[in-house]
Amino acid sequence: MKQNPIFDRLTALADPIRARLLLVLERHELTVSELRSALQLPQSTVSRHLRALADAGWVASREDGTSNRYRMSARDLDAGARKLWQSVRDEVGAMATAARDAERVRSVMAARHSTSQQFFASSAAQWDKLRAELFGSRTELLALLGLLDARWTVGDLGCGTGQLSESMAPFVKRVIAVDESPAMLRASRARLASRENVEVREGTLEALPIEASELDVAILSLVLHYVTDPALALAGIHRALKKDARVLIVDMMPHDRAEYRQTMGHVWLGFGEDQLTKWSDDAGFKSCRLSPPASPAHSKGPTLFSAVLHKQ
Repeated sequence: MKQNPIFDRLTALADPIRARLLLVLERHELTVSELRSALQLPQSTVSRHLRALADAGWVASREDGTSNRYRMSARDLDAGARKLWQSVRDEVGAMATAARDAERVRSVMAARHSTSQQFFASSAAQWDKLRAELFGSRTELLALLGLLDARWTVGDLGCGTGQLSESMAPFVKRVIAVDESPAMLRASRARLASRENVEVREGTLEALPIEASELDVAILSLVLHYVTDPALALAGIHRALKKDARVLIVDMMPHDRAEYRQTMGHVWLGFGEDQLTKWSDDAGFKSCRLSPPASPAHSKGPTLFSAVLHKQ
């Protein structure tokens, strides 16, 4: 006689290590190596418990280059499983072990982020040339199609050296350019000094330095793959947009060039439509439309896509 699925789920949660794993994976998508560091457990132990959780339907995984990333989405569970997890989460979350796990997870996420910042600190001067070699010249123009209006305030989020802000400034009322890299900010301020309608602000996409309902349009041009927590960033962007506003994202389709993590500090190896749509839905956007254009013949990098997210 086949066992009821609820008993499989109860069995999977019976081990405190699995409950700790779920508590971490509910908030972050992590690799086995990152989970090993966060929970201070052997890799074989983490892998074994992840298999048990996956078999019981508690976690899902996806390939990302040579690694697998694991996540637990409470929204994807049925009502009974959500109630069960709520009870377990409240108990496990109150334990001192959970607080220590959360602190180590913050260190793991910071380590991801530091690789990107090390790359920017050393490459700001060559960034325009490097981007052109990878993706072809004037890729920022992809972000302008059908969007510009003379009455708009536009957010250039992850502005880099300010190339896109410089291109948009003559056509819109105001541009707010945001970046967190000191080297990139110096380059963009020098480039945009003569543009009176462009304001350069320091900050992260996860903690966007923009007021609620300040933007008519937000553009992320080749920046989302550097963001540690894209879901959190999209939620903040949603807050910064006016009603009926849009986000335009230009980035890479999923690819297998894992060396980009070390050479350029990429956190993500591209994005699929399902992944981006889920983050968009979770952030509160009405719709997400993704269109992968053809890459220029002379470009050396992965295929790019453009996606439009609509805030109702």
